[in-house]
Amino acid sequence: MTSEEKLKQRSNATCELCGSLENLSVYEIPDSPDDSEKQILICETCHTQIEDPEKAEANHWRCLNDSMWSQIPAIQVMSWRMLNRLKAEGWPQDLLDMMYMDEGVKDWAKAGLKTEFSEDTMVHKDSNGAILEAGDTVVLTKDLNVKGSSLTAKRGTAVRRISLDHENAGQIEGKIEGQQIVILTKFVKKV
Repeated sequence: MTSEEKLKQRSNATCELCGSLENLSVYEIPDSPDDSEKQILICETCHTQIEDPEKAEANHWRCLNDSMWSQIPAIQVMSWRMLNRLKAEGWPQDLLDMMYMDEGVKDWAKAGLKTEFSEDTMVHKDSNGAILEAGDTVVLTKDLNVKGSSLTAKRGTAVRRISLDHENAGQIEGKIEGQQIVILTKFVKKV
């Protein structure tokens, strides 16, 4: 039996990520350990969006709400990687917070995530040099006057689910008292 036939049997001839029945093909997970089952059966839509992050449609990946619970490590790894790629959307971070993976599987998932980013990817760092990611929670390290408002954001205020400014590594965005503001990364500490 070929690997494609085995995968079709395992998945009941459906995409193992979104459940589609059409245009299925074998996909080999990058950065797979040698001793793991590293192939999954996915549809053309999933394949295109995995290979080209610019084409990723966040709503298509809501299917990960189901597939992330698979007992198959390769499916868990791809679900985790896609949720991480999309976590700026907000809802993927909620799923990541719920997701459980064995340590070895999580290490495999993280290994592939590191190679996904090139050298020129912008990195946001807090006042202590910790890398900030979309969806993180930070705490203000000093009182900040919010321009164009009478609001003063007090030191120690938690800012949840930040988003990153993709044009400036020194800025993030978050809500304080219901108001969306831009915050300089040198005035925050990752929680």
